Amino acid sequence: MPENLHISATSRASLDAPPRERVEQKFFIRPDRTGLALALLSRTCRRDPLYPVGQVNSLYFDTVGLEQHARSDSGDSAKDKIRIRWYGEEFDPQGRGAADDGAAATAGDAGLPGAAAVVEVWLERKTRRGFASTKQRLPVEVPSSSLAFAALGRGIVPPALLLDTMARFGFFPRTKLFPVIAISYRRYRFVEPSTGFRVSIDSHIRSSLVIPGLGRGERALELTGAVVEVKGSVFDMPFALLPLADIGSSWTRYSKYSSSIDAHAADLGSVSRLWPLGMMEREPGHLARVMRPRSRSRAPGN
Repeated sequence: MPENLHISATSRASLDAPPRERVEQKFFIRPDRTGLALALLSRTCRRDPLYPVGQVNSLYFDTVGLEQHARSDSGDSAKDKIRIRWYGEEFDPQGRGAADDGAAATAGDAGLPGAAAVVEVWLERKTRRGFASTKQRLPVEVPSSSLAFAALGRGIVPPALLLDTMARFGFFPRTKLFPVIAISYRRYRFVEPSTGFRVSIDSHIRSSLVIPGLGRGERALELTGAVVEVKGSVFDMPFALLPLADIGSSWTRYSKYSSSIDAHAADLGSVSRLWPLGMMEREPGHLARVMRPRSRSRAPGN
């Protein structure tokens, strides 16, 4: 599994030294142009030699009032994402893999051949301040049964371990953290050869809420389109990637976490329910920014 993809610190656990900042730019790609964006990256960049393509799964944590989600929705330049990440389709939290009913997990815990008793996951804090971001992560092994969807509400790891790790990362939440939503997507990874910038395109972004009292219990709700992320040491875009501005729409605020929560909380039939906050397709080939009412997010138990 990827150890430190898209992270500046080189140690296996990014605890020994503060990670260096990177500049992150995002481009939202309409569904009908996803293939075009992927073709551009395949032509101008080198595929990541170790992990060129694969599924990324994350369980996101937030406070009872969804503080980090509110910051993202409001456009706050200071944001943190607290999550546990694992890779591959075997333990797909959206219901496509063995983790949906826990069958393989039970077999693994019983020591049966062909099933993993433990799975490596990563405890992560992603920090964003304006265009600059850092990411810290720590690998831990967990029972495979903890990745079954029915178990995600318990947070995969003990709360004390999560809080202790975040404290070592310099993050001290004012209130308790809760698991909120599981998000999965398919990621293609590239390296831009002239600058060494890391580039990825994420599509099939699916989510399932694990927090009570929000949404309608939909599983694998899929956001439309794809997201290209360009990460490097400076804000300047590599020359070969400049056509991304024509293929997609620059939308650095785009957050898979907040967009997924908004989609689950929005009224059925809303025109822009599955589009990034503040954007919708006004006509074929033309994306317009619009004012979308903020979702009526509710805290657990309310």
